[in-house]
Amino acid sequence: MIYQKDPTHLAIDPYIVLGVPRSATEAEIKKAYRAKAKALHPDQHKDDPKKAEEFKRVSAAYEILGDKEKKAKFDRGEIDGDGNPTGFPGGGHPGGAGGFRWQSTSGRSPFEGAQGDPFEDILSGMFGGGRSRRGGPGPQKGRDVRYRVQVDFEDAVLGARRRMTMADGRALDVNIPAGIDSGQTLRLKSQGQQSPYGGPPGDALLEIEVRASKVWERDGKDLRMKLPIGLKEAVLGGSVEVKTPSGHVTLKVPAGSNTGAQLRLKGKGVKTTPPGDLYVRLEIVLENPKDEGLRKWAEKS
Repeated sequence: MIYQKDPTHLAIDPYIVLGVPRSATEAEIKKAYRAKAKALHPDQHKDDPKKAEEFKRVSAAYEILGDKEKKAKFDRGEIDGDGNPTGFPGGGHPGGAGGFRWQSTSGRSPFEGAQGDPFEDILSGMFGGGRSRRGGPGPQKGRDVRYRVQVDFEDAVLGARRRMTMADGRALDVNIPAGIDSGQTLRLKSQGQQSPYGGPPGDALLEIEVRASKVWERDGKDLRMKLPIGLKEAVLGGSVEVKTPSGHVTLKVPAGSNTGAQLRLKGKGVKTTPPGDLYVRLEIVLENPKDEGLRKWAEKS
């Protein structure tokens, strides 16, 4: 049995893809990934296959370097830049190059094994190709796949189920839990790559970026917003309509209110358990600053 490098493939070094040195910290790696992913995201470059391909390379690189266990294996040379085993620790380029294949001089698949073949148990344990004769580990799980996705502000506040198209074209049904925030990761079990060795599929890891809202700001589980009101409502009081993530509600403005006054709509914030509140900051706006009666009133004051 001959261990031979495949000249048709060369795994890309994830450090080079992300543009970070091998001494980079976890925070530096994450920062570099987020910057590149944001710049290359398909939502920003529609119908640009080159950018989409670069985005996939960046995501694949972070799948290695963003996972402590995989990063350690890559640094030791046990896996290549695609996450595939190199064969032996240190068997690739410095940092773990890939592109190796097994070739049997007998023409048989190296994963079939042979009675008395000294490589059989090594291969079974290394590649997870089923349990060995000595009771080794079972089939290896498929690779996890990491994506970066954007969700609407309202979905992050209320929770939702959405069908989302990933950068590689896959469509996944995603349950978005209420209260999720940017930087958090959703794990979709068994939605990653299939195992080539008969094991269970990997998982899909979705790093979340919540789109900003033009109406509300998030403050933990509470929401904050500004609400313009007329001078009449501020002086005499009255009822005004307020937009919340779950729909419009009526808010009572106390007489004698001023700009900066803050009113609370209980339970109208993030739909966690218990739910947050929505805080409304009043801002007085003159409906007609050139109103003659208003001018005369001001002159007499």
